[in-house]
Amino acid sequence: MKFHIITLGCKVNTYESEMIKESLEQKQFVYTENELEANIILINTCSVTNMADNKSKKMVRHAKRLGKIVVVCGCSSENKQEEYKNLEIDILIGNRDKNKIATLIQEYLETQNTITKFYEDAPCFDAMQVEKFSSHTRAFVKIEDGCNNYCSYCIIPYVRGNVRSKEFNDAVEEIETLVQNGHKEIVLTGILTGSYFSHGKSLADLITEISKIDGLERIRISSIEVTELNEDMLNVIKENKRVVNHFHIPLQAGSDEILKRMNRKYTLEEFKKKIDLIRSIKPDVSITTDVIVGHPYETDELFLKTIETCKEFGFAKVHVFPYSKRDGTPSSRMPNQVEDAVKKERSRKLNQVSKELEEAFYKKHIGQEVEVLIEETNDLESIGFTTNYLKVKVKQNLQNNVIYKIRINGYEKEVLLGDVVVEKILN
Repeated sequence: MKFHIITLGCKVNTYESEMIKESLEQKQFVYTENELEANIILINTCSVTNMADNKSKKMVRHAKRLGKIVVVCGCSSENKQEEYKNLEIDILIGNRDKNKIATLIQEYLETQNTITKFYEDAPCFDAMQVEKFSSHTRAFVKIEDGCNNYCSYCIIPYVRGNVRSKEFNDAVEEIETLVQNGHKEIVLTGILTGSYFSHGKSLADLITEISKIDGLERIRISSIEVTELNEDMLNVIKENKRVVNHFHIPLQAGSDEILKRMNRKYTLEEFKKKIDLIRSIKPDVSITTDVIVGHPYETDELFLKTIETCKEFGFAKVHVFPYSKRDGTPSSRMPNQVEDAVKKERSRKLNQVSKELEEAFYKKHIGQEVEVLIEETNDLESIGFTTNYLKVKVKQNLQNNVIYKIRINGYEKEVLLGDVVVEKILN
């Protein structure tokens, strides 16, 4: 029996979908990229914005129209339980029991009875392991789930629960297996990744331990809060050569006034000091960020402050999100909500700033020699990424999953162009 998976949202969902795929294949189900060939369509939903909720439900209705067995899980189904219960879904769960989906499908096939499971008690860290990512040179590893920050605009702590972490030895063993199966780059991911803590071991301890694994060339953190960049983490960034030259650190707003209303736990001055410190350690570091525009109380003046802050902080890229009113969050109850048309125009302006910052960061690498891990290749060209997450194209058929030294001689839209200087770097 064939199955197809639709994954919406974050890297945590990407990891969880890969885990689900492996668990189904172990029970002799066959994965297909073609949804029309599939007997089963699984949708791993997202609820970070209203648009994400709507897209998730749209995918469910689409799968139902195709006449498939429909399995739904994730943040949107957790957040909008009653709405999903009305969609006549064959197997419906939230964020718990994703590691049991293969068993639930077998139960459904045997009984033909619909299955709906939600929990009210506090969640634990569901045991999950992936042996090999089928569609990525780099492998994601979910080491943490949940969030205790309760930013005023965010629904995720309510649908993911509080912080909990993967067992330290389980995380190390999983990464050892992924490296043995050919992955040279590991991306540590979670909802609040920097809060990882297991049996007295922190994220810094985990990075230190896995850096001893032979064959692991790059360690990347999917995202980390500036408040989590403590002394131990900064020492790891400074001393550990396998930690990549790229950090995604969410800013969310470029004014202290809005940061306070968002319940973000830092000031612009504190944020700037940390990223300046990282740049003093790694001068060519790429620091990318998230910014929400149009949060309640954001005036034109405060939005212009955000633009100036992004320029001043010199981000390599800004991921721009128009504020999405999430029922049940403190921000949704605030007065001074910003009109959608205003949010759209502010998003357009900040996206333009992001493009200018990104292009400037790319272009400053022209003439340099960089190490590139090749991820895509064909007869005409090969594409890979530098340690600071710049996309590089070489007009040559190179070996996939191998690091080359490339001299950069040009730039086109969001891609550096180069030629091979040294083949197959051995670190």
